[in-house]
Amino acid sequence: MKGRRMAMTLATAALPAALGGIAPAAQDRFAVTVPDGLSLAEFRGYETWQYVAVSATEEGLKVIAANPAMIEAYRAGVPGSGRPFPEGSMVAKIEWSRQASAESPYAVTVPGVLKSVSFIEKDTKRFPATAGWAYAQYAYDAAADSFRPSVTGTACGHACHTAVAAKDYIFTAYPMR
Repeated sequence: MKGRRMAMTLATAALPAALGGIAPAAQDRFAVTVPDGLSLAEFRGYETWQYVAVSATEEGLKVIAANPAMIEAYRAGVPGSGRPFPEGSMVAKIEWSRQASAESPYAVTVPGVLKSVSFIEKDTKRFPATAGWAYAQYAYDAAADSFRPSVTGTACGHACHTAVAAKDYIFTAYPMR
């Protein structure tokens, strides 16, 4: 019986190879680029950036994180007193669906399925038409385990961000810790 199970296991394992390896290849998410815009590769490492703040909507939970240059600027009081963020500042917004915690003994909402990742980068030479900021958003398809651009061009978020032009186009403040 043990030999029969071993033979079936080997045959099952060999089947995909015999069929030409039809298993789909995993997406290289860092190869994805917004048309006429930013690539995900420009934000490599965003998963480990320090958080700035969290936010919640009826549909999702979001964490806003920033690269070290932007965190340092926040700590120095930017954008207070009209001072702008330095060149190379970057923000990542990671959004999940909301779900109730199955483990918590009290009502707690926790991240569910990843919905999207959005990015903002400051480079005044590269993006002069949008006050030096460029924007990108990528929707996540959990079933396909892949990202796709959900906007076109680096100016996609600029119209919304003009509401906070006095804060160097950034909505999220750095709250007390």
